[in-house]
Amino acid sequence: MRRPVLLLALPLLVLAVACAPTGAGPSAGPTASSDRRAAFDQRAVEVAEAWRPDSAWRTGYVPLQGPTVLTGDSGFTQDTEAAFRAGWYRAQVAIPPTRVGAEIRFPDGTLTLPLVNAVEAYHQLHEGDPLPCPGRPKRPGLPTPGPTVEPGPDGAVSSAPQTACLPLTITGVTLGSVPVRTSRGEAQVPAWLFTVKELASPVARLAVAPTAVSPVPEPSAPARPLPDGLVTAQDLVSVDGARLTVRLGVGACDTGITPLVRETPDAVVVGGSVTRSTGVCIDLLKLEPVTVTLAAPLGARPVLNVSTGTPLSIAPR
Repeated sequence: MRRPVLLLALPLLVLAVACAPTGAGPSAGPTASSDRRAAFDQRAVEVAEAWRPDSAWRTGYVPLQGPTVLTGDSGFTQDTEAAFRAGWYRAQVAIPPTRVGAEIRFPDGTLTLPLVNAVEAYHQLHEGDPLPCPGRPKRPGLPTPGPTVEPGPDGAVSSAPQTACLPLTITGVTLGSVPVRTSRGEAQVPAWLFTVKELASPVARLAVAPTAVSPVPEPSAPARPLPDGLVTAQDLVSVDGARLTVRLGVGACDTGITPLVRETPDAVVVGGSVTRSTGVCIDLLKLEPVTVTLAAPLGARPVLNVSTGTPLSIAPR
């Protein structure tokens, strides 16, 4: 008997489990696939027709990704990525408190909004200090302390150098702009660019004051549950013209994972179809990237979750 799937926080651990054979029973075959497609289309039409954003969606600033943005290939190591995701930073340069003005450049115009200064942006970026790491060195590049053993067939192998649990080091800050997906398409948004000693590219913190950010509208979706065999899109990975990459939330033993999409002039609704396992399977939600090609570039159209009608945001990197 299948138990409810449990949504896990990222990053997900992939577990190896033995699942019963799939493809048996009434859920397999072209008829079932056609039924799932028909059920998706029906619900997608309802979701698209229910989408009624407020005026801020078209005239204000509604970001569809987080306020911390990587500006390029960072060259992460395991430790520097952990520090980035945890918000561990230290400043080795004076951060100016000067307030400046700037505007957001949308495809359909510009908008001038209040900004936070670099000090405020740093305090938003810095979310705490590293936790103690037992057995790790206090300075990077040093081996983990251990007993000294004479060489020989029974001797211990010396520990390899490890990176200490340290924050990322900020060595410079400038005001610039970064591309951000918004309700009005991709915009150039003012951001404080922090140069980080341990990374190959700056870390950007969006500079628009929180009071000037409009929230994502509350969706209006069908009250009935999503039909069995359909799955939801959890977030957007990337948008490249008419190509969308999204992550579907699927079960650990699901097969036949197929992206589904329905376009209208005002919205794009996405989801997926799967074949469920007929046997007992571990309760684990996997995020499966899939790519779809639209009939026309996405532009400023929202990408809506077929289950809830929620506009999808760019996944944290």
